[in-house]
Amino acid sequence: MLKLTRREKSSLILEGILTIILLGLLNLAVLTILQILMVNQPGVNLGFFVMQQSVAVGPIRMRIVGAQQILVILMLVADFVILWWRMVRRYHQYQMDHIISELHYIAQGHLDHRIPFSVKGVQQHVITSVNALVDSTVRSMKEEREIEKSKDELITNVSHDLRTPLTSIIGYLGLIENHQYRSEEEIVQFANIAYNKAQQMKSMVDDLFEYTKVQFNAEKPKFVEVDLTQLLEQVSASFELEAEKHGIQMQTDFAQSPLMVEVVPDKIGRVFSNLVSNALKYGDGSTYVRIATRVKDDQVDITVANDGVPISEESVQHLFERFYRVESSRSKQTGGTGLGLAIVQSIIETHHGHVGVKSDESATTFTVSIPLQQPKDQQAH
Repeated sequence: MLKLTRREKSSLILEGILTIILLGLLNLAVLTILQILMVNQPGVNLGFFVMQQSVAVGPIRMRIVGAQQILVILMLVADFVILWWRMVRRYHQYQMDHIISELHYIAQGHLDHRIPFSVKGVQQHVITSVNALVDSTVRSMKEEREIEKSKDELITNVSHDLRTPLTSIIGYLGLIENHQYRSEEEIVQFANIAYNKAQQMKSMVDDLFEYTKVQFNAEKPKFVEVDLTQLLEQVSASFELEAEKHGIQMQTDFAQSPLMVEVVPDKIGRVFSNLVSNALKYGDGSTYVRIATRVKDDQVDITVANDGVPISEESVQHLFERFYRVESSRSKQTGGTGLGLAIVQSIIETHHGHVGVKSDESATTFTVSIPLQQPKDQQAH
């Protein structure tokens, strides 16, 4: 509750005393005027102000209160109401003064401050709204700072990732340009390395472009109904050759075919391409990568699993963070920006689903859950 200052309490008491004095003078004036009227006009005295009523109670006759007494009682009631109204009004004014003072303090930049007291009535709604507004403002400013920080981190990380292959490309092409090679085979080797590095850079740029599109909602998703089983079969088939190079077998286990689901086809294709690609790149010691589906109520669970070296519990907690990679240093062999799983999570969120990962000695399994049908207001028209 709001505690008034000593000065405000004194002012409030003085206000009450002055009000009582003024009301007393007003009452005295009214009674004096009525007394004069009663003296100068006997008809008033006889006809109204000394009107009496009597009742008989046995042999005794009792006189009920006369009009003068009724008038005095009414005046006292009116005095009390006026006094109460003025005191409450003044108290509410003090409350509002305190609220305004707190607002000025917050407006000076003290956004960590909140109005600390509570009151009754409409003013409490004002206090609650102000505190909620400040909380919302602080959250917005914090989010804005985080976005700015994220942009800076994005530029720094991407610049670092692009610099490495770009340096290699310039270096090997420079060797060719300066004729620093021993044979035609070495020219081909240098050109092949430069080409692979260029492909790596393209992959990084594609990841960055995809991430920014999804993260900042550059385009509204257009959901259409597709056969998810067929889409996943195409993803699996597209990685067959790469899997063979790693000595890994691609496996599928689909709950049903066709399995009609409302998705953005190219986005969902990107999700499972990223998951399978990660399983092939980082699943050291894997013998298989398995894509499976299971329909549960009104949603479908899709899993991408491999039996490679398990991911540590600490790393699992950070897998979906931007630029995070399980290896301690940026691997020259795997490359990438560390945006793949962040892209996966963002896309699945736009599909009103969720993605998780579980890793133990038996397998590392990514599970994607999405609804079979999107909310009506999200469907393409």
